[in-house]
Amino acid sequence: MESFNLNKLREYIPKDLPAMPRLPSWPQHSSMNPDDEAEDTPTSSTRAQSDQPIRLSEEPALDLTEPQPIEDGPKSNLDLINECDNFPYYQTNPKLFFAHINTYYGLYVKDYPETELGYMLPSVAGVFKGLPDWKVDDKNRSLTLTTGSTEEERSRVLANMCQAMRVTGHFKVLKGWRDELYPVYGPNREVLFSVERAASALFGITTYGCHMTAYTKSTALDFEEEESAQEIKIWVPRRAATKQTYGGMLDNTVAGGIATGESPFESMVRESAEEASLPSDMVRKHAKAVGTVTYFHIRDKRAGGETRLLQPECQYVYDLELPEDVVPKPSDDEVEGFELKSVEEVKQALRGGEFKPNCAMVLLDFFVRHGVLTAEDEGFIEIVARLHRRLEFPTP
Repeated sequence: MESFNLNKLREYIPKDLPAMPRLPSWPQHSSMNPDDEAEDTPTSSTRAQSDQPIRLSEEPALDLTEPQPIEDGPKSNLDLINECDNFPYYQTNPKLFFAHINTYYGLYVKDYPETELGYMLPSVAGVFKGLPDWKVDDKNRSLTLTTGSTEEERSRVLANMCQAMRVTGHFKVLKGWRDELYPVYGPNREVLFSVERAASALFGITTYGCHMTAYTKSTALDFEEEESAQEIKIWVPRRAATKQTYGGMLDNTVAGGIATGESPFESMVRESAEEASLPSDMVRKHAKAVGTVTYFHIRDKRAGGETRLLQPECQYVYDLELPEDVVPKPSDDEVEGFELKSVEEVKQALRGGEFKPNCAMVLLDFFVRHGVLTAEDEGFIEIVARLHRRLEFPTP
């Protein structure tokens, strides 16, 4: 990563908010860490690398593997899960879990010094050193927003900071600026502040979206059973090749981010009209809320911008059975077109890695709920569990 021009960034930071004192933040995960020493020597649990100054040109000495798509051979259902939900689990690999946890910086606001809101790369947290409104604590590996006591005040600081980072051009991920705000929640399920969508991965906050699978059912004669059976087909769009994130990959019928102040259902209705030209009244009447899919993703090169940024997410999931004469059509430049695929064709595309990673998760959830994936399939219990990960940070 190229050197960062701190003086250039300072020119864009407003100075109208007063500085506030730093409060304690981000306690170490020493109680579970297998590498920590006994509890009667608490200071020894702090890693030596925590006391080292941040070098903006590189990450800490600990070498974490660059996330990569699984390239070889057809992908299993668990491969698809592992590509998306790829932040390590403590239960399965404690050392790798703490290698990650003890590398990142925790994000806080001064009013909730014990509540982590996100995980940030050291190279991102280091950009905030010496700036008003922010406190970087290298020893405890934390970044705290020290000014603002309301959602509006905190959001203004974030907006100014993100605009400044955008102008300097330091982070490639900000080239995908959306002019959309994502909410960040506190321990009481309240919105603490909002942040530009394109910058959300820099802060490692939990983001929210809505994904809908539109499908048809047609009656086909099953000669072996000597009775008719309903065949499911799924409307599958292909993302425009020009999109910054996952260009050219297959997607769920309708998918989009949920902005601050927008409900999941209203977001889904809006996205249905914008992306698939589906009438709002039909969607409101027939779409069914069927739960959520949650995961903790470490971004790879396909996401656009910097890799290794963290993206914990919750997708609100909907199903919509369409009559055969209703055909989704693109209404913007984000989708190239729609194709009605059989379940077997969708499975083949999944095995070939054609779907955007989180869309593969949503389709696996669809398959579980509609009896396409059953207990007879390999890894069924793990698949179902991994589709509903408990997230690290506060949610609404």
